[in-house]
Amino acid sequence: MMRRYSVVVSAAALACALAFAQAAPALAQGDLETPTVTQGITGLGKQVLTITAGSTGCPNGFTVFWMTQADYVGSGSQWWIYGDPRQGEAYFWGTPELNDGGGTYTTFKLAPFQSIEVEIGNLIDESGVTLSDWRTDWDNELEEGTNYMFCAWANPTATMYQSGFSENIEGQTNPHADCTHTSSWWKHNPSQWPVANLTLGTVSYTKAQLIQILGKTAGSNGLIALAKQLIAAKLNILIGANPSSVNATIIAADTQIGSRVAPPVGTGTLTMSSTNVKTNTLGNYNSDCNHIPCMSTVAAPPTWGVLKARYR
Repeated sequence: MMRRYSVVVSAAALACALAFAQAAPALAQGDLETPTVTQGITGLGKQVLTITAGSTGCPNGFTVFWMTQADYVGSGSQWWIYGDPRQGEAYFWGTPELNDGGGTYTTFKLAPFQSIEVEIGNLIDESGVTLSDWRTDWDNELEEGTNYMFCAWANPTATMYQSGFSENIEGQTNPHADCTHTSSWWKHNPSQWPVANLTLGTVSYTKAQLIQILGKTAGSNGLIALAKQLIAAKLNILIGANPSSVNATIIAADTQIGSRVAPPVGTGTLTMSSTNVKTNTLGNYNSDCNHIPCMSTVAAPPTWGVLKARYR
C-alpha cells in the first residue's frame, strides 16, 4: 500500500519543511488538492510529464518522484517518504530558465488547474529545481530502454500541508539502437566518438575539452547548455543520424556562439533565454527516437570535413 502522507516526504523537500516548521499552524493532512500527471513524449533518457494543479493550485510548486519499475516493485510498490537511492526526486519551486515552454512558463508555482510540462531526465541544467543525488553516473538522466514509475504531489506552504501523491504513471524510455544519443551518453562513452575534435561556433575543441564541457553544469549560462546539445547533435550526425530536421538550428547555434569559448575551457556566456529554444530543439533531436528519423543502415557516415563545410 502506498504511503500518501508524511510531515517530511523527501530529502529534496526537507529544507522547505523545516523553513515552515517554526511559524506554521497545526496542519491537516491533504490541505492541498492532489495534482494530476499525464505522460507526454518519451525519449532515450527522459520522460515528459504534464503536471496539472487541482483546485487549490500548487502555491509552492510541486515534487516529482520516479523509480524504475523493478525498484518500485522491490520496494513493496510504495514511495520512500525519507528518500532512497533507488528513488529520483525533483523539487520544483522556482523559475524555469531552460524548459520554459518557449517563454510560456515563468514559475513552477501553479495556479488552480494550471498545467506545466516538465522533462524528467533533462533537469541537470534547469533552474528553480532541487534534485536528489540520484544515479549520478547517468547525470540524472533516465536509463535507456527501462520501465519507470512516476508520481507527483503539491509542495507544502506555511499554512497548508502537502497534497497526497498523484496516481502513478508508467513509461518506458527508448532503447538507443539505430538512433541518436544524448549529451550524457556521449560524455560517458568517449570510446564511441567518431572524431577527435569538433568546432562550436568558430572555435575548435579537442575531444578532452568537449568532454569537459559536457560535464559542466550550465547554471544560468545558456552557452554551456547550448554547447552540450550542439556537441551531441554533431556527433549523432557523424554516426549517421538524419540531420534534416535540425540543419537550420545547428547553423543558428553556431552563428550565435561565434567566437565565444564555452566554460570550463573558456569564459564565454550567453543568456539562457536567448538560447533555450535552440537548446531544447537540439535536446529533443538527441533523445526523441520516436520523432527524429535515423538512418537504419549507415553505409558511409559523413566525414568531419563534410560536416564542417555544411555548418560553416
